[in-house]
Amino acid sequence: MKKGILLLIGFAVFFKVDAQTTIIPNDDSRVITTGLPFVLIAPDARAASMGDMGVATSVDAFSQQWNPSKYVFSETQSGIGVSYTPYLSKLVNDIFLGNVTYFNRLDEKSSFAASFKYFSLGDIEFVQDEFSDALIQRPNELTIDVSYALRLADQFAMSVAMRYLRSDLRLDTGNNDTAAANTFGVDISGFYQGEEEAYNDFNGRWRMGFAIQNIGPKFKYDEGGQENFQPTMLRLGAGFDFIFDDYNKIAVTAEVGKLLVPTPPMLGDEYNYTDTNGNGVYDDGVDTLGSKTQDDVIISGQSQDVSFLSGMFQSFGDAPGGFSEELKEFTWSLGAEYLYQDSFAFRAGYFNESEEKGARKFLALGAGFKYNVVNIDLSYLFSASKVQSPLENTLRFSLTFNIGAETYNEF
Repeated sequence: MKKGILLLIGFAVFFKVDAQTTIIPNDDSRVITTGLPFVLIAPDARAASMGDMGVATSVDAFSQQWNPSKYVFSETQSGIGVSYTPYLSKLVNDIFLGNVTYFNRLDEKSSFAASFKYFSLGDIEFVQDEFSDALIQRPNELTIDVSYALRLADQFAMSVAMRYLRSDLRLDTGNNDTAAANTFGVDISGFYQGEEEAYNDFNGRWRMGFAIQNIGPKFKYDEGGQENFQPTMLRLGAGFDFIFDDYNKIAVTAEVGKLLVPTPPMLGDEYNYTDTNGNGVYDDGVDTLGSKTQDDVIISGQSQDVSFLSGMFQSFGDAPGGFSEELKEFTWSLGAEYLYQDSFAFRAGYFNESEEKGARKFLALGAGFKYNVVNIDLSYLFSASKVQSPLENTLRFSLTFNIGAETYNEF
């Protein structure tokens, strides 16, 4: 009997068997997702044709969507902009983004603007059986916003915008308790436009701008549902106008953007396992997994269960892959615009996003025409990514009506 006990003890010394836990990754996807993503779609043709940029371009009627501070540099007293963007036009013909914007330059130092944006997801039919009439649902999302801009110096202005956001994506089939989500957001932006300076062969002017958009609380669609971050966005841009003469001008602009939303952490599932060789590490093929003890254990990164303000600051340093992954969360775009007599414009732009963070890459072309008090702008998008864009091969339209009687001389 004693010999048997000694043998078992010796076996345990050389072949230690111990109950441990291990965490096995279950998802390495870290694309940042938010609620109300439609607000990130460029609503106007001019911005779309330059690579979805507008924070540092020259002022136009649709500056409300990018940087309302630019309105105090408008030579036109007031105007109305109307735009229409088909969405998924290759598949359906009733999904679209529409926008109406009004601005008024109150005096030399201030301006006011308001806009309404509507995103329709088309008609969806529900048929219970062959004897029942089809039930038509029209999910939609919208925003209403107002802004005020103040000129703080001859070349610099700042603005504040308030926004109401509503997302009605519920499909009422008679047996759910979801409701439309409502929330609000704030934008803070600034714009610098330098004086025209003489260079060797041309005159030039610098432009710079920034905007932090959709700063606001998280929201959810039902009482027990998941909370969603708003698409809080940081935009930084700079540009330069090459003014060759009274008829010809080329404006080039660059812009970077980043979602100020926490990066999803790297998650795993926690299991019990038998540590056969006693090295304290799970060895696949050697050790044996037991039952799952916990889901969604954070392996790397930080929890997304934070307030929207904490999430904004956290977003600069929470990527599981470290600084190199944080850099991939920045998008960038380059755009150029040629103007002839301020009556005809030709535009081109490129937008880039990391393949690990959404893979949006596209080229865009556009043109603009001005006749009397009406501006007409068009744009067309070519996808340059393996992930097909829902706006690929889509023609967008924008109309601007300059209705103010008073004009301002800014140049």
